[in-house]
Amino acid sequence: MFSGIVSGLGSIKSIKKKIDIVSIEIKAPKKFSKKLQKGASVSVDGVCLTAKNSNSDNIKFDVIEETLSRSTLSNLVKGQKVNLERSITSSTEIGGHLMSGHIHGVAKVIDMKIKESSIDMKISIPKGAGKYILEKGYIGINGCSLTVGKVNKSSFNIHLIPETLEVTNLAVLEKKQFINLELDQNTVSIVDTVERVLNR
Repeated sequence: MFSGIVSGLGSIKSIKKKIDIVSIEIKAPKKFSKKLQKGASVSVDGVCLTAKNSNSDNIKFDVIEETLSRSTLSNLVKGQKVNLERSITSSTEIGGHLMSGHIHGVAKVIDMKIKESSIDMKISIPKGAGKYILEKGYIGINGCSLTVGKVNKSSFNIHLIPETLEVTNLAVLEKKQFINLELDQNTVSIVDTVERVLNR
């Protein structure tokens, strides 16, 4: 589990495509990998991946076809910056909201308004996800816990503060670029439960 509070930016060091997986190596920020053990979970742009090595600033991961088909990791290029977060512990401060790292789909940046210190973005709603995206609710974008702004039939808005822009790769997103989207699981559970009860 993750909190959606990005710890820092990593850089894609290498990408090796094999028959059914893609192996990636990420250069992590200094001290990010301290006491990181082989087999530990790491959020990479919101996708939960398993570390193949321990205590190294160059973390290696294998990404399977299922993950590639549901996320933007299939489009990674060498040198690209990715959001990184270690999994939470019993003492972790939950500054965002609980996230699993299991991506629900890929969305697109439809429009963006760059202000002096902040950015407003309009993001497309993937098919079937609209009923789970509510104004003032939570949403995960590339592993970042964010509050949903105004919601329309086919899109929703987010408003990025200076701290988020400084720490994450959301600052370099461009119009028409794709992002990883994770719905708030509590909202999904409530909506699905209410629908089941009403349809009885």
